[in-house]
Amino acid sequence: MTENDKPEPAGEEFVADGEFGGDGLEAPLEAPAEDSIVAAKISELEELAAERTADLQRLQAEYANYKKRVDRDRALSRQGGIEAVVLDLLPVLDSIEAAREHAELVGGFKLVADELEKVSAKYGLEAYGEVGEAFDPQLHEALMHMPYADPVEVVTIAAVMQKGVKLNDRVLRPARVGVADPDA
Repeated sequence: MTENDKPEPAGEEFVADGEFGGDGLEAPLEAPAEDSIVAAKISELEELAAERTADLQRLQAEYANYKKRVDRDRALSRQGGIEAVVLDLLPVLDSIEAAREHAELVGGFKLVADELEKVSAKYGLEAYGEVGEAFDPQLHEALMHMPYADPVEVVTIAAVMQKGVKLNDRVLRPARVGVADPDA
C-alpha cells in the first residue's frame, strides 16, 4: 500500500488547516466576541469615569459654597462683635463730645479722646445730624417742633439734642432732633 491508499482512521475526520475548524476559523469567530467584551468594558469604565467626574464636580461646588458661607458668617460675626463694643462705648463717646463742646478737653485727656475717636472712625463709626439738614425719619428721631430762623421748604432740623451714630452705613442710634416745619 502506498501512502495515498492508507485508510483513514474510523470516527475521525481529516481536517486540513484552513478548513472546517482548526486555527484558521477559530480566531475570526473569537475576535468579534472579544471585541464586544472589550467595547463593553470600555463603555463601563467611561460611564464610571463620567460618574466619578460628576461626583467630584458636585463635591467641589459644595465645598466652594461652604467656604463662601463660612466666610460670610465669619464677617457677620466680626461685624457683630465690633457693633457690640461700639454700642458699649457710645456713652463714653457722648461724654467726650459734651466735654469738647464745653471746652473741657485739655492736656493728656484730649490726646486720649482724639485717639479713641480715630480708632472708632477706623472701624466705620460716624456721627451725624446737623442743624439745617433735611429731616429723614429713618435717620432722625423728632422730639419736638421748633421755630427756625429762616423759612424752610422741607421739614428741617432746627436743633440737635443727641447726634446719631452709624456704623458702616447702619444706623446704631438715630439722631434726636427738634424740627422746623415748612411755612404754610
